[in-house]
Amino acid sequence: MESRNTQTATRPPSLDQYAQFESENELVVKRLNNLIAINTETERQKVLFKSEREQYEAEMMKNPFTLEKTFSYFGLMLGTFPPMAFFVKFIVDAGSFQRDEFWMVGVFFIVNLISAVVGFFSGKYIGKTVKELEKLSWTKMILTAPFIGLVWGIIAGGAGGIIIFLVGALFGAMLGGLVGAAALPTFVALHRLLKKGDLIEQKHFFPIAFGITFTICSFILGL
Repeated sequence: MESRNTQTATRPPSLDQYAQFESENELVVKRLNNLIAINTETERQKVLFKSEREQYEAEMMKNPFTLEKTFSYFGLMLGTFPPMAFFVKFIVDAGSFQRDEFWMVGVFFIVNLISAVVGFFSGKYIGKTVKELEKLSWTKMILTAPFIGLVWGIIAGGAGGIIIFLVGALFGAMLGGLVGAAALPTFVALHRLLKKGDLIEQKHFFPIAFGITFTICSFILGL
């Protein structure tokens, strides 16, 4: 008898099977991405919060301020009120303006506006720097903060004074540097004490920020 070798023909997967494989692969990839995202967020929170209690307190905040928002608003205050206090003192000491000298009020207003705007937008970057600064020991933080405040003030004050040419830019940078060097260490110390993670409650921020700002203004005015 002759024996015949028979071969079983294998059919290629159908289009429906290919579609099923692709959908299953997409589902697996999606689940892996979700798992990675959850693990990443968990690790971030472990670094951000010192304890579960601190995380709970941060979640219970009614009006939390992020680092960027905190230092943007603080920069806006420092760029607005101390220069304004200096201009008021200048006007009071001058006694009165002649009719042809009232243009100086407009110049003061523009200088003040530019300083406030630059202080606000540069505050976002200062917030990122402070985030790293607050990871240091208290001693290193307090010793480093004045230099960061000095640079911050020079940028905002110099930008405002630049419309009065070189003399105005130099004087604005000098005044802004002194304000920043004096304000930032105190604010950073209080911020570090009161923050939860990177957040601070609005009701804590405004009294601290206005208190520091108006204290500096009182020194400028000689009160």
